[in-house]
Amino acid sequence: MAARLLAFEVADLCLGKPPLRSLSVSATVGDALAALKATEDNSVSVWNCDHSKRDLNAGDENCVCVGKICMVDIIFYLCKEENLSSPTLALKSPVSVLLSKFKGLVRHVEASSSLLEAIDLILQGAQNLVVPIKSNNSGNSKRKQLLKSSSMSPTVHNGLEFCWLTQEDIMRFLLNSISLFSPIPTLSIEALGIISPEFLAVGYHSLASSAIGALSQSLVDQTSVAVINDDGTLIGEISPFALACCDETVAAAITTLSAGDLLAYIDCGGPPEEIVRVVEARLKERNLENMLEDFVIKSSSSTTLFSSSSDEELPSPTRTLSRSGRYGRSTSYSARMVRRAEAIVCHPGSSLVAVMIQAIAHRVNYIWVIEDDCSVVGIVTFATMLEVFREKLESMI
Repeated sequence: MAARLLAFEVADLCLGKPPLRSLSVSATVGDALAALKATEDNSVSVWNCDHSKRDLNAGDENCVCVGKICMVDIIFYLCKEENLSSPTLALKSPVSVLLSKFKGLVRHVEASSSLLEAIDLILQGAQNLVVPIKSNNSGNSKRKQLLKSSSMSPTVHNGLEFCWLTQEDIMRFLLNSISLFSPIPTLSIEALGIISPEFLAVGYHSLASSAIGALSQSLVDQTSVAVINDDGTLIGEISPFALACCDETVAAAITTLSAGDLLAYIDCGGPPEEIVRVVEARLKERNLENMLEDFVIKSSSSTTLFSSSSDEELPSPTRTLSRSGRYGRSTSYSARMVRRAEAIVCHPGSSLVAVMIQAIAHRVNYIWVIEDDCSVVGIVTFATMLEVFREKLESMI
């Protein structure tokens, strides 16, 4: 069984995965925004060739994926000081301004690459592996014509399309063969030494904008930023995953709210109307009229245009916690999708396989580790879990 596991190739992990939708590097930030809103995927791939104009039957050896873009990249770009006064102008910038400066986050691999090679690339810092898959569209002329007219089309190169392979895909694959790693999966994460005491955090009352640097780093690390109170209790989290479920208008909230208020803004399927009014008032105070005009925010109860002329007294922006200052644990994937600011947690004594299943079930690459009093011990990530599995696989050779 161990030999069979080691014999798997990257192509085996890609069976059934949908082909990548691509965006040309010549596109604009606005094009990327439209593409993200038109797809259910959290990110779109960016390529250095224009797929909307080229011949789908022609080979193009210079066509490579140069990166990926998600909604969070756009949100952070709009939060830059020089873009706050004119979001519309910022959307006309080339999409290249959104690409990460960190090299190697996206790597091309051959379909015949081994499972170990894929794990090694992930451990070296790759977030997404670009894998060629056979195209089923080579004989469909109507399909080709549709792709030519699309601004975001599947990438076809010499008769091949491409798909993403991620940390989560590899962890799911390993979970299916978890018995081969016995007894390691039953050991606690504390015993395995994979709890990192170093994590990104922001104070509950701190400005949300002060966490942009930490949030940008969490996007690279594929983790999150803990929101803690003065005694170190975990209140919630601000994660790229949660922000990606919002739209570009959340940039206005990040610019004006505290971290605690931002939790309320991104939580529960839409910002409360009173928080929207607070954002509106603070934008006016900062003379960000263009942002007021450009952004329309849908609150949980109504649609509010920032250009509202209401002179009613504004409520206090302070959020009242339903969890009495304590973290309320989410127990299901559906809960995670609704309560976007809820952190997913475990304890130091939790087993590796339990934490692994928990992270996969909630579609996150990390789990917060807390004590019984809800103080944060650290964080455990897919990357550190993969190091354990990689060492075991090495011993099987």
